[in-house]
Amino acid sequence: MMKDTDSLSGILGEMPQEVRIRTKLSLAIANRIESLMHEKGYSKKQFAEALGRRPSEITKWLSGEHNFTIATLARLSAFFGEQIISVSD
Repeated sequence: MMKDTDSLSGILGEMPQEVRIRTKLSLAIANRIESLMHEKGYSKKQFAEALGRRPSEITKWLSGEHNFTIATLARLSAFFGEQIISVSD
């Protein structure tokens, strides 16, 4: 019998390296945003209103499927007063 983790590993193993990296980064960014939202006490609705966005857009952001622009990441970093991502030299 195949476990869920076995099938996930199989799916990930079939993905090209670029897709695995992109997926991992997208989920990490979504998790960071959601973590900061909770730290600052924002619900999805409050967060959306504060940014002038629709709650459905925030839901997409938090799903890990949104392709963030650098401008949006910079805006979110400024909004939270904390880095969303960091890049090493």
